Amino acid sequence: MSTRWDLTACNRDSQLVLVVEVKSKLNATPKWAAQLRRNIFAHGTFPNAPYVLMAFPDRFYLWKSTGSNHELLEPTYVIDAHPILQPYFEQSGVTAEQVSGQSLELIVASWLRELMHKTPDEIDVAQQWLIDSGLYDAVAGGSLDREVVV
Repeated sequence: MSTRWDLTACNRDSQLVLVVEVKSKLNATPKWAAQLRRNIFAHGTFPNAPYVLMAFPDRFYLWKSTGSNHELLEPTYVIDAHPILQPYFEQSGVTAEQVSGQSLELIVASWLRELMHKTPDEIDVAQQWLIDSGLYDAVAGGSLDREVVV
């Protein structure tokens, strides 16, 4: 079965390290995100990436090192996305409530591309979870692709 991720990130050695699903749904609970993750893995064939990110306009949910486990797993990290995405919403002239799925995907891609080219001391304190989780080290200097079919 062929399925696609909205975004994928590879490290500087071109190894897949992050897969991202972007949804414009607001107030998605950790349980709802965990069910979405489980359903995606249960109904498709996906590469094994060390990190899975579910990006919503108001929250990010990150799973670390779970592989393609089909179990209902709570996210490793629950992140308030407002401080991360608000500058992009302002530049785009939209709010979290107005953003379309496609626009949110472009915004998340922009944030990830910028992240890949930052130094650790340029990481905002609100994004310390990137360092703590190891995600920053995994994607630093890497590359990002959109709508990858696997």
